[in-house]
Amino acid sequence: MLDDVSRSDTSAFFKSLGFPSLNVHHSFNHFDFTRPSRRILVIGPMGSGKTEYSARVWRDSLVAGRKDGSVAPTTATDGADRRNVFVVRSALDAKRFPGYPDDALAFRGGFERCGDRIASIRDSFELEELMRRRPDCGCWIIDEASFYDERLAYVVGGASERRGLVFVFPTLILNFRKEIFNATARFLLDAATDVFPLTAYCEHPGCLDDSFYTYRYYRVDGVECPALYFDPLIVIGGDRIKEDPSEPNYCTRCDRHHHLPGKEYTFMVLKPLGQRCALGDPEPLAREVEALKRNPRESLLYRHLQDRLPEGSVELNSLKVGELAEKALVFLFAEQNLLPESQFVRIVDRLGLDRNYLSRCCADNQRAVKL
Repeated sequence: MLDDVSRSDTSAFFKSLGFPSLNVHHSFNHFDFTRPSRRILVIGPMGSGKTEYSARVWRDSLVAGRKDGSVAPTTATDGADRRNVFVVRSALDAKRFPGYPDDALAFRGGFERCGDRIASIRDSFELEELMRRRPDCGCWIIDEASFYDERLAYVVGGASERRGLVFVFPTLILNFRKEIFNATARFLLDAATDVFPLTAYCEHPGCLDDSFYTYRYYRVDGVECPALYFDPLIVIGGDRIKEDPSEPNYCTRCDRHHHLPGKEYTFMVLKPLGQRCALGDPEPLAREVEALKRNPRESLLYRHLQDRLPEGSVELNSLKVGELAEKALVFLFAEQNLLPESQFVRIVDRLGLDRNYLSRCCADNQRAVKL
C-alpha cells in the first residue's frame, strides 16, 4: 500500500509523462490453480456475488483445462488436478433457484452448466463419498458451506493438507441476526487460508451505502415486517418477493436499515420462560405461546416492544408475521435445546399449533421431531 508521499510522487511521475491523474488499483486476477492446499472463504451478504465468484472460478477452470500437458505438473497433486472443479450445493438450497437445469450453478445474474461435476449433498459424510468417487477433482466449490455440520471443516482441512486439494466456500458467515451463522461458520473461519469479503448496495430503496448484512423480512398486506430475533435460524428462501406472511424474504441492508426486533425480549423473557418449563413449570411459557398464537397484542412480546419502540416504528410490524408461537417454540426446542421433546409435543397438542410448519422448521434446523 502506497503512503501519501509515495502516491504523490507516483502521480507527479505520471503527469511528467503526460498521463492524467488517476488511481491505479490491484488487478482482479484469474484464479490460481497452481497453489495447493488452500481453503478460500468468499463471504458477504446475500446478493453480494459469492456464487458469481464461484462461476468465475468455474469459467477460469475451463480455460486452464485447455492448456497442454506441460502445465499439469504445476496444477496436480496426488492425482487430483485443481483445474478439475467440482461444485457442491446444499440439498437445503434446492428450491432457491427453481426453473434452472439440474446441472446449473445458478446465481442472480445467470448460471453455468457443470454437467457431471455438480451435486447436492446433505452433510459432510456425503461430501467424503463424493471426493472418493471423484479423486481426479482437485478444486471443490462448496456453496453455502455454513449449512452443513461442523465436521465439514475437519473433513476439508484434512483433505486439503493430505492431497493438496483446494476448497472454495462461498457462504454466509453472519446470519440474519448479524451474528456468526453457527459453529460450522466459526470452524470454517479457523480453517481458512484466504478470505475474500464482498459487499453489496443496501437494498433499502432510499440508500446507496455498502451493506454487509443479510436482512430477513416478511411481507403482510404489502407491508415490510422484520423477522423477530427468535425467527428460526435456517429458513430457506428464494430470490422472488413473497407476500405470504409465513414465507420469508431476504435482501441485504446496511446498519441503518437492518431491523432486528425482539432480541432483548428473547433473552429477558422467552428464554427464561423456556428454562422454567424445562424445570417443571410449563404454565408461564404456555400462556405466552398461546397469546402469540391467539392475539399477539396480549403477549409479553407486544408489551416489551411497545415500551421500547417509537410509535410507527417498522419493527412493530413484526407482530403481523405468521406462526409467532411456532417460531418461539422452535427457538427454545431446536436452537436452545431447552425443552425436552415430550414437553414440546405437549404444548403443540394443547394449543393446536401448526404441525406441518413445526416439523419442517425443526428438520431444517437439525432437530427432527415426530408430531
